[in-house]
This record gives sequence, structure tokens and C-alpha cells, in this order.
Amino acid sequence: MKKFFILVISLFITLFGRNAFAEEVFKITAANFDTSNSMIVLNIPDDSTNPVVDELKVIRMENPSRAYFDIPESILTIPKQNWKFNTKGITEVKINQFSTNPNVVRVVIYYDDDFNPANLKFLRIKNNIIIKLKDTNWQDDYFHRTYRDEHSSSSDFYEYLTVEVPQDVPKDSIATQIQQAFNTTVQQIPKMDSPNMVKKDLKLNTKYYISQITPRPNGVLLSGFGSVTIEKPMVLQNPLRIVYDIPNTLVNRDIRNSEYQINETDSVKIGQFEVNKARIVITTPDVTKYIPVYSTDNQSLLIANLDKLDHKSLFGNTCDIISYNTEKTNFQTSSMILSFNHPAVHGIDRTNQRLILYLYNVARYNEDTFNETFKNTFFANSSIQLLPGVGMKLTIPTEPDTFVNTYLGADSKTLKIEIITPKKTKPPFISQNPGSKKIVIDPGHGGSDVGAIRGDVTEKEITLDVSKRVSNILEKKGYIVEMTRDTDQTVSLQDRVAFSEDKHPDIFISIHVNSSEKPEITGIETHYYRQESMSLAQTVHAALASNIKSKNRGLFKSKFYVINHTTSPAILVEIGFMSNADERKELMSDKRRQATAKAIAEGVENYFKENK
Repeated sequence: MKKFFILVISLFITLFGRNAFAEEVFKITAANFDTSNSMIVLNIPDDSTNPVVDELKVIRMENPSRAYFDIPESILTIPKQNWKFNTKGITEVKINQFSTNPNVVRVVIYYDDDFNPANLKFLRIKNNIIIKLKDTNWQDDYFHRTYRDEHSSSSDFYEYLTVEVPQDVPKDSIATQIQQAFNTTVQQIPKMDSPNMVKKDLKLNTKYYISQITPRPNGVLLSGFGSVTIEKPMVLQNPLRIVYDIPNTLVNRDIRNSEYQINETDSVKIGQFEVNKARIVITTPDVTKYIPVYSTDNQSLLIANLDKLDHKSLFGNTCDIISYNTEKTNFQTSSMILSFNHPAVHGIDRTNQRLILYLYNVARYNEDTFNETFKNTFFANSSIQLLPGVGMKLTIPTEPDTFVNTYLGADSKTLKIEIITPKKTKPPFISQNPGSKKIVIDPGHGGSDVGAIRGDVTEKEITLDVSKRVSNILEKKGYIVEMTRDTDQTVSLQDRVAFSEDKHPDIFISIHVNSSEKPEITGIETHYYRQESMSLAQTVHAALASNIKSKNRGLFKSKFYVINHTTSPAILVEIGFMSNADERKELMSDKRRQATAKAIAEGVENYFKENK
């Protein structure tokens, strides 16, 4: 069965009103379908006792196969919803005002043989009603990831969808935004039940859509709809700039590749970096000062300079931490969970040595409870403090290559910090010269193993030449460089690993040239396997992507022998495609080879700067 993926528009249900002669009702003002988990989320006031989820009953019908349930004392304030999906299982979802006296909203779900309506379930989590269309883990439904160290993930996705909406919807409606966001075509459907409906074919590759970018004196505000996740920033040189990637995100075409001035020294540029990833680049001398700050509804993101941030402008109400919890998923993964009595506004400052969370509207917490809860956990060395005029600052020390995720609850009242520590494969080697870093460079192939070949051009020759150039640059900078081969000789994969293990390097870099059956493919890739190699891969690849004019094909977690069996942080870089005539010509040139070597060396330097 084809996997459902996420389309998040927004769904908020607020209290309609109460008086001595009226029942408590709530109004539905928009629709939110999370198709990856197949759920509908309804948000209601904390003190609301209506509706009682146990009283929601599912009625099954045939011809066509469908099921419906009624939500009592509710009012639909938007046009009736009619969503059709081009995937198996659920084929259509409708929401309409079934009656007004009494007020009843009806949700109808059409399905095929791949869906069992008995799986429909209802859950009340805080001020959220979760309507589950499939049986998956409830906790995963509640939390949305706001930050990740990872720069590529199996959670990155695509989806095809057909949507039917009223033809006469206002231009500023959600439906119109979707049409504009996904560059859809609109056609009249003359034989539909309602002549006032239009069909929109969508190819979704996002769960967040950036509709607007607004420079401010203290940073830049990204506005849109959906749920935003941001990745660990990268710092690049010449000019000095900080880069934020936002996965599963589409950028409004009108603002792509536009540059905006933030202040006299800082500027920002936004672009569609990949088909499902946005990139924000801030050129500034203050790269260490910028952090992302999340709104409570997770619809907008402020990337701001800490020194220039007006903290009080970020929130209307303060909140308190009311509970502290910890959980350990496995030997390497631990989580801290903080709950608040009102939605929390938070910002994230991430380095390789620590994670700092700024909780701007937190007014009170219990330090004794905090210390007691986490004293025998991974978070024992964490510190928490109130900063006058700022809010709360939570500092969590981390080891190099630690993997961090943060999650925000659907109601913004719970924050989860997940820490994944690196797996220890070997005790660290203590160099006789601690002031020097040692690097093993592995030129791919060699001797009878020519690698990729086109005519008289061989991969083994290119990799050896580029490797020597990298070695020359790094040695001039004071690094100790060892090469698994420095001539055209055959070296087995096992011997390359044994060579590296004997040298006890700080890092291992294998250099290769790619090849494909499709001659049109070009670009650079960086591969890593073990978690502790990820930051090296990110840093070196960022330098390559910034300095080489070729398609950025991204990071890959791959089980190549040499990067799987070495115990030091290890990566394999594919510096271009031999199979593409134009790129092969470039790879034969001194200019491209030197630029590649310089970029790899720059990435190595940046890695060691970040891991002092």
C-alpha cells in the first residue's frame, strides 16, 4: 500500500460562546489532514468538556464503501470540505454542517478494500481531539519535530494528491494558497455533483510552505503554513555566512533567489535548495549570534540575532513549567520532556558542545524538581536558569557527534528534547603530538582496479591526482596527512582499512568519481555510515557544494566498506560523474581538480574548528 504523506494546512477549533440559554459549542474554522499518519486534529479550549470522544460513534455504509461520525454541538464556519486522494486506503474525506438545530458537523470517509473502518479511533490529548484513521503510535501524533541535526532523513517525502474545492472560494483562502504554493493547474469539472467545484492536481513534496519572507532589524521572519522543521546550521566562509536548511519545505516562487538587506552589515537570501528543501543564507559577521525562534502555532519562524532580539515582542502570555519527565528509548537515546500550563515560545542555539534552549515566555519553574528528575540521567549535567527580561535558559552539554532532535507538542505545551549519543567503537587514540591533527586520504581504486572509465579517462587517475592536491594543501597548513596509496597501485579495501587503523587518524576521507547509466546525471555526493561521521560529512559536503559549480546531490548514509569498518570519523566523497561528458571534461581540467581539493581541505578545516 502506497504510504500516505503529510499535507498540513491548519486546523483550529475555538470556543464559540456560552450563555445561560445556549449550549457550549465550538466552531471549526479550517481543516487539517495529516495524511502520513492518517489523522485529523481538532484543537479545543482547555476547559472544554465537549465533545466527549468516547461518545463519538462510527457508522458504516455501503455502495460506496464509507463511514461517518458526527461531532455534536459544533459549527462549521468554512465551506464544506471535499478532499480526494490518489492513494489506496482512504480515497476521500468530506466535512460538512449536517444540521444546525442541533449543531452537528459530520465527517464522512470514503475508502477502498485497503482500509478497515474499524481502525477509526478517537483520543483526547490535552486540548486536542485526535481522530485516527490508521492504528499508529499516539505519542508520535502529538509531537512534531522542530529541529534536527540530521541533514537527510527517510522522513523526507513526496506525495500525489487531487483536491476538489469550491470554485468561488476567496482569493486569500487556504485553497487558493495551496493552488499557488504547489503551482497547480485548475480545470472545470462539468460532470461533477456540484458545478461550482474545481479540481486541483497537486504534487506535494512538503509539509511546510513559505509564503513570505520579511527582513527585520534583528533578523528575518519566515511566514507560511504547515509545520516547520529546521536543520543544524552550517557556517561557510568567503563571505562569512550561516546557512539554515528547512526540509520538506516549498518556497513561494515569487520570493525564491531574492536577497534582502537586514541591516547595514547583514543580508539574507532564500531559495529552493532541493525539490523538497528550502535554504536560508544569512551573510553576516555575527554568524554565532543567529538562532531560530519558533512561534507557538509553528506556522512562522524568526531567525534572529540574539543580541538584537526584543524578547517581549515574541509572546503575549507567560507560562510556567508544570512537569518534568525523562525517558530512555534505548542505550543511546534519552529524552527530556517539559510540560507547560500555556503554549511556550522557544529558540534553539546548537553547537557541537551543547544545546541551548531559550524559553522566552517561561516565568517560573522548580529547580529542585528539575535537578531531582534528571540527576541520574543523561541530562544530569544540564543547567536551568531564569534570565531577567529574557525568560528561561536551558543548557544541555553534548559530546561531539551527538545527534539532537527537538519536538513540540500539537498544543505547544510540551517540549521534548531527544539526545542520541554516538556509539563507542574504540577508545580514542592519544597522539604524541596533540597540537597536530592526522588525516588519512584514500584515493579510490588504483592499479588493476581502474574504477569508472570512459575512453582513456579513468577514475583511479583522477582520484589520485585530487588526493595529492588535498594532501598538499593540508600539509602546508600543518596537518599530518597519510595516503592509502600515492602511486598507481592496487590496494584492497581491507588493506585500506588496516592502513588507516594503524595510523590512528582523527578523520578518514575516501575520494571517488561517480558513474551512472544515465549520461545526463551530474553532481557531487558525500557518504557516511556511522553517526559519529555525520558532522564531518555535513561540513565537507557544505564546502564542496559552495565551491563546485555542479548539482548538489546531498548526503547519503551508505554502507561502503571503507567508511563502515574504519573506527575514526570516515566519509566517502563522489566529486562528479565520469559518465557525463561535460562533467568528465571538467574533471580532466586542472581548474576543477584544484577547486575540488581546495573545497575538501576547507571542509576539513571547518570540521576541526567546530570540534576543538
